[in-house]
Amino acid sequence: MEPRLLLLTDPRTDHQAIQEAAYANIPTIAFCDTDSPLKYIDVAIPANNKGKHSIGLLYWLLAREVLRLRRTIPRNQPWDVMVDLFFYRDPEEVEAQVKEEQERREAPVDVSMEVPPTAADWDATTAPPVAGGEWGGQPAAPAVPQPGSDWSAIPSQAMPATTEWGADPGTNWN
Repeated sequence: MEPRLLLLTDPRTDHQAIQEAAYANIPTIAFCDTDSPLKYIDVAIPANNKGKHSIGLLYWLLAREVLRLRRTIPRNQPWDVMVDLFFYRDPEEVEAQVKEEQERREAPVDVSMEVPPTAADWDATTAPPVAGGEWGGQPAAPAVPQPGSDWSAIPSQAMPATTEWGADPGTNWN
């Protein structure tokens, strides 16, 4: 059986196959980056052919377009094949992932709750103030007035009065 088409990911690494296909008059299609040689390439598809996810996406797009040209899938219907299926995954990596998922499913679930720290572990200066001294008590009143409350009831800070917004109270600009 003789091939009718040669499809390549990187013309730089597959230069021997390209040369042999040229001798046999086999058309060559290649995903070419900016540094790819185009000698004996019949159709160059400009693409990033360096990353594995980029290559997977390119083959996914090419497979989808071939199916659309063959009218196997209509153009107005989305293709239900996920692009992840076109990414190369090391078989050892897949086995390790399956084993981890199986161990996670078989592992007993720990339902015990973590013991809260004792009162000696807390720093009294950083603990939030609570009215009544108990954690179940009502929280202390906020320092910022709530909408609808009297803003004049908040004590003003000891800042000298100025007539301008950006004026430094300690300097005289005149």
